[in-house]
Amino acid sequence: MKKVIGITLLLIAAMWLLPDVAEAQCAMCRATVENNVSTGANKIGSGLNTGILYLMSIPYLIFVVIAYLWYKQSKVQQAKKMLLAEQLRNIGVRLS
Repeated sequence: MKKVIGITLLLIAAMWLLPDVAEAQCAMCRATVENNVSTGANKIGSGLNTGILYLMSIPYLIFVVIAYLWYKQSKVQQAKKMLLAEQLRNIGVRLS
């Protein structure tokens, strides 16, 4: 779990430190869409909208995966605690 968190933080830091790479494409996409709309070819505009929706869904997907892994790990830890408590009760140790 620590490895996943470390990799996630590393990726977030990389995206934060390199915003110019992501912003460089925005002007190119805008120019392409404006050019195609002015000539009557609107197919690229709809494809661009699909791409935006795809990119928008990735952070939500990452959040869901991390939440699921966290939930699964907490269930495993809870099961281990319950098993340890049961073993201690079986040998006669009183828990307060």
